[in-house]
Amino acid sequence: MGSRSIEELCEELKGKRVSALAGGGEKAVSKQKEKGKGTARERIAQLLDPGSFVEVDEFITHRCTNFGLEKTKPLGDGVVTGWGTVDGRKVFVFSQDFTVLGGSLGEKHADKICKILDLAAEMGCPVVGINDSGGARIQEAVDSLNGYGKIFFRNTLSSGVIPQISVIMGPTAGGAVYSPALTDFVFMVDKTSVMHITGPAVIKAVTGEEVTSEDLGGAKTHNEKSGNAHFIAASERECFEQVRKVLSYLPSNNLDDAPVTETADSVERADLSLRGIVPTNPNKGYDVHDVLASVLDDGVFTEVQPGWAKNILTGYGRVGGRPVGIIANQAKVMAGCLDIDASDKASRFIRHCDAFNLPIVTFVDVPGYLPGVTQELGGIIRHGAKLLYAYSEATVPLVTVILRKAYGGAYLAMSSKALGADMVLAWPQAEIAVMGAEGAANIVFRKEIDTSGDPAATRAQKIEEYRAAFATPYAAAERGFVDRVILPEETRKELWLALCGMESKKTDRPSKKHGVIPH
Repeated sequence: MGSRSIEELCEELKGKRVSALAGGGEKAVSKQKEKGKGTARERIAQLLDPGSFVEVDEFITHRCTNFGLEKTKPLGDGVVTGWGTVDGRKVFVFSQDFTVLGGSLGEKHADKICKILDLAAEMGCPVVGINDSGGARIQEAVDSLNGYGKIFFRNTLSSGVIPQISVIMGPTAGGAVYSPALTDFVFMVDKTSVMHITGPAVIKAVTGEEVTSEDLGGAKTHNEKSGNAHFIAASERECFEQVRKVLSYLPSNNLDDAPVTETADSVERADLSLRGIVPTNPNKGYDVHDVLASVLDDGVFTEVQPGWAKNILTGYGRVGGRPVGIIANQAKVMAGCLDIDASDKASRFIRHCDAFNLPIVTFVDVPGYLPGVTQELGGIIRHGAKLLYAYSEATVPLVTVILRKAYGGAYLAMSSKALGADMVLAWPQAEIAVMGAEGAANIVFRKEIDTSGDPAATRAQKIEEYRAAFATPYAAAERGFVDRVILPEETRKELWLALCGMESKKTDRPSKKHGVIPH
């Protein structure tokens, strides 16, 4: 070593860098491109601010000698790791390289990912994992499996501490799917992303069922049917734009506040069009997106899981530049009823917002839980209980806006005063009752209706009597269950005032290791 000049040593280093940058070589990279997929480093460049990436462990290699693997020791071992910035804020990242040993995960590959997860947790920064892998590296056997386990453990420890985002940009199968499932959000690209526990060939061999990889685990499947994914994009570039947008709403960690942005949209803005969006007739549908577009800064609502459980909306918005989490019943889908999937979707998002200090604004228009044998046997009781649990557990500011219907147990479940809502606002057409006026009249006034000379006319009269007495916001307001009855056009300003009033909220909870959430 001593006899070599510094120039020679520097050239050697440069050569190693070139080798590491080459990934699996030109042929493998070309194959990747033919599939419409970027390389590991190209993807990092699309995610991070230009020129901000700092790579670590670029020269790591595996130490496996099984099945002749010692003859192939690529630098970096199939994953690129490091950190950079997104909108000037530090983010840690790992990006699997499918051109190197199929992006398969072995011992050192896993160690690289674990180092990044550890650094992100220690620095209090988000971490983004870009997944494109053939799965466990079979030649490394149990070392590979142990590597997955170490990643799962870190995902779990960091849950609710730092934002963790998984980007699926190729195959992700077997044990590899569980790390994304443990993170906050899963992003997928249409036609190139795949996630499944067992592939089509195994399923056919074991059960006889025939299914394509795309139908089994593609982006549309997981965004619309299984609920395993949260976002779908038409291209990798669009996918990274989605990731950057979501990160813009989140704090770097659970001890920070979410970033506040400047807005020219006055919190005093009153929109009279809101009076015409929500029909006073409780049986007519409408699109709650229109309400959100009127109330939130610049009309921007970033929806999470828009393709799954469409009867409830979850997502982010801003009021006066401050990020908030949004939960809203969608009246135009199943009349906004709560069901198994809607309960799961909303409760998880509530817990996410609570973990990262985002106030939660809930827009309520709910007729009840979806009735039916399928729902009951599917466990609507335990699934619905998750929603009650999530709101009751949350300690961030909770502001509720009752737009129209709020009936029975579903009224309670949608961030009612009883579950800890700090401020409940209601529009004049709000109906807060045990059930709708038609059903209530049939029960309360059954005898009078049945014994009258004109049952139909009597029933109509009693429905109106019940509606006037109970299906209003005022009975609830008299008892303090509604804090303010507001004009629809006042919603934006009233939300801003409520959020300002609750920003210093401090809530003590009983000391415990953790609760036991309904399964």
